[in-house]
Amino acid sequence: MLRIIMAALIALPVLGTAPSLAADNCYAVGQQVAAQRGAQLASAQAVAGGKCKIVLLIPGSNGQRPKREEIIVNG
Repeated sequence: MLRIIMAALIALPVLGTAPSLAADNCYAVGQQVAAQRGAQLASAQAVAGGKCKIVLLIPGSNGQRPKREEIIVNG
């Protein structure tokens, strides 16, 4: 019983930081994609399979609202 509790306490910090690292990586990827497309990064989320869901705001022409584009890219 003590071994199970100790293993859980050791694994907790590692498991708690993994999603944060993936989200940080997705944000960086999103910034790169936005810069390449001349867009603004609205959001970036980690999704299954090591991929990132990125939402971009692409400037509209002639004073129109920006277009929202949602893409899935490799993280």
